[in-house]
Amino acid sequence: MSRRKARQNALMVLFQMDLVEAELTNALPFVLEEYPLGGAAEEYASQLASGVWEHRETLDALIQQESIDWDVSRMAVVDRNILRLALYEMYFLNTIPDRVAINEAVELCKMFGGPDSSKFVNGILGSLVKNQLPLPGMDG
Repeated sequence: MSRRKARQNALMVLFQMDLVEAELTNALPFVLEEYPLGGAAEEYASQLASGVWEHRETLDALIQQESIDWDVSRMAVVDRNILRLALYEMYFLNTIPDRVAINEAVELCKMFGGPDSSKFVNGILGSLVKNQLPLPGMDG
């Protein structure tokens, strides 16, 4: 299974849902038809997209804790969704080391983001890991 390709597809789904308010039931099949994955990678992309979207308010609150002077709603749509995706893997799935999630996020920024996206995303994620912030509303 290519988790990197699954992340790319999940990001495209999230982008559509965030930017044009597409529904998961429309965005996911559209992306998977255009960029087929098959098998476990397709399941992982679906899990990522649906999980991130379900928990986006919690993820956004976590991002906001480290972006004091920059409101999450004003971030570039791609950057915001890459951050959400990485944090979902780190906090909810917890199946890969944080440094791998951060590296994968930076790689997504290089592919889909603007010229400063990778630095911005790396800075936010690195700071969250360094400060070991818990999920908002959770103890510990």
